[in-house]
Amino acid sequence: MESIFHEKQEGSLCAQHCLNNLLQGEYFSPVELSSIAHQLDEEERMRMAEGGVTSEDYRTFLQQPSGNMDDSGFFSIQVISNALKVWGLELILFNSPEYQRLRIDPINERSFICNYKEHWFTVRKLGKQWFNLNSLLTGPELISDTYLALFLAQLQQEGYSIFVVKGDLPDCEADQLLQMIRVQQMHRPKLIGEELAQLKEQRVQKTDLERVLEANDGSGMLDEDEEDLQRALALSRQEIDMEDEEADLRRAIQLSMQGTSRIVSQDIPQTSGTHLTSEELRKRREAYFEKVKETL
Repeated sequence: MESIFHEKQEGSLCAQHCLNNLLQGEYFSPVELSSIAHQLDEEERMRMAEGGVTSEDYRTFLQQPSGNMDDSGFFSIQVISNALKVWGLELILFNSPEYQRLRIDPINERSFICNYKEHWFTVRKLGKQWFNLNSLLTGPELISDTYLALFLAQLQQEGYSIFVVKGDLPDCEADQLLQMIRVQQMHRPKLIGEELAQLKEQRVQKTDLERVLEANDGSGMLDEDEEDLQRALALSRQEIDMEDEEADLRRAIQLSMQGTSRIVSQDIPQTSGTHLTSEELRKRREAYFEKVKETL
């Protein structure tokens, strides 16, 4: 497949890519095709002038843009046809009654040029196999003999005009090499737009990941870290409560060691360190150890 010449889409230069992929080399440039277009425009102007340079039709013609090219790089079928005449090649409309009456099996042809709106591309036989050399693809697409007729019929259904290329194509390395070997294609080439969209999506995902990682290294935190923080704060609050409880328990133990039977006179005001009975002390101690177990 590496020996196959395949120009990929640049701007709107699909006519140039179509011709060069057909001829298997850099045969035409935008400058050369523009020259052919200007020549066609001049021939049309001279024909219109035959009706009189002062006529309304002639003045209207001069005001109209070229029908053979535009600033985007589009070129008409007339430009493509004239460019191929340089190489002794002719275009015949595939679905014309004249051609259909010949009942030629497509696999017995050598190449086709397909057009829809302003896009042109080549389908060509190299060696013993057919290839879709559409410049919108990332590479040549192998087409089996059995699928070729169906592929062309599908293009016609989609509104494509198909032209059969008649004449002897220039020799090329790919044709010579593929006469001796057959290629296999495991994966169909993608449309250039699909590949760019996939690469863009991968870049966006990578950027999002880097942004999250940067935020995590700085002041931001991932959701898991936030959950860990909440758990840590809850535990710290429990520990503070336990420390308060433990302080109360220590005070109670101190007081109990001074004697639980000591009677406090009712006329003496009691402090916040309330005296506990041995039973109350036991319950407080059990509650304390239960809380300790829960945190382990």
